Amino acid sequence: MIHSTAVIHPKAKLDSTVRIGPYAVIDEGVEMGPGCTVGPHVHITGMTTIGAHNEFHAGCVIGDAPQDLKYDGEPTRLRIGDHNVFREHVTANRSTTTGEETIIGSHNFLMQHAHVAHNCVVGNHVILASGALLGGYAVVQDLAFISGNCLVHQFARVGTLAMMQGGAAISKDLPPFTLAREYNGICGLNIVGLRRAGFSAEQRLELKQLYRALFRNRQSLKAAIAGARLKFSSPAACTLLDFLDSSIRGVCADAGASSDEL
Repeated sequence: MIHSTAVIHPKAKLDSTVRIGPYAVIDEGVEMGPGCTVGPHVHITGMTTIGAHNEFHAGCVIGDAPQDLKYDGEPTRLRIGDHNVFREHVTANRSTTTGEETIIGSHNFLMQHAHVAHNCVVGNHVILASGALLGGYAVVQDLAFISGNCLVHQFARVGTLAMMQGGAAISKDLPPFTLAREYNGICGLNIVGLRRAGFSAEQRLELKQLYRALFRNRQSLKAAIAGARLKFSSPAACTLLDFLDSSIRGVCADAGASSDEL
C-alpha cells in the first residue's frame, strides 16, 4: 500500500488502508483516515488532519506554511473532511496562528492548480475549477461553484449555491444563489445550480422576485432588505437575507443583466 520510494515520518498517523504513491512525502504531524489515496510527488505536511476516502493527485502540496508575513513558524493546522478530490498541483495552506484552522469540508472537488489559502473555510460539495484562487480567511459555503481562474479576495465570502463565471473576481461578498461575473458584479440567479439542488419552480420564482426586490430597485440595500423581510419568509429567502445582513465587506452589485438571465 506504500510505495518503496515514499518518505513517511514514523510519527505520522496513517490508517492501514491508505495508499501512498512514489516519491510522496508525509510529515510528522499528519493524520489520515481510511481509504485515502496519495499520488506521486504529493507533499502533506503541517498539523494536518485528513478524514476518509480523500484522493490527492500528483504534485499536490497540502498543509504547507501559510503565505502570510505575520506567520512565525508555529505548528498550525489544516483540517480536511471526507470524500474530497484534490487534482494535480492543488495547494492548501494551514492557518496563520495556532488557535485557528484552515478547514475544507467533505465531498469537494478541487481541480488542478486550485489554491486554498490560510484560514479559509470551505464547506461541503464545493467545486473549485482549474486555477481558482481563494485568499486568506475566505469563506465558501456549501454547493458553491467557483469556475476556472476565478479570484476570491481575502476575507470575502461566497454564499451557498452561488456560482462564479470563469475569470470572475470578487473582493466583496457574493450572495447565495447568485451568479457572479467580471469584477464584483452579479447577473441574476444560478438557475442551473438551483435546479440540480432540487429547488422547485415555485421556489425559484420566489427567489427571482426576491432578487429583483433586493438588487434591481432604487433603494439602498439596507432599505431593500428591511422591505423584503416583510414579504419573504421561506428558508431560502431567509438564507439570502441573513447573509446580506451579516456582510462586513459589502455585497457584489447587480451588473444590469436582463431579467431573462434570472
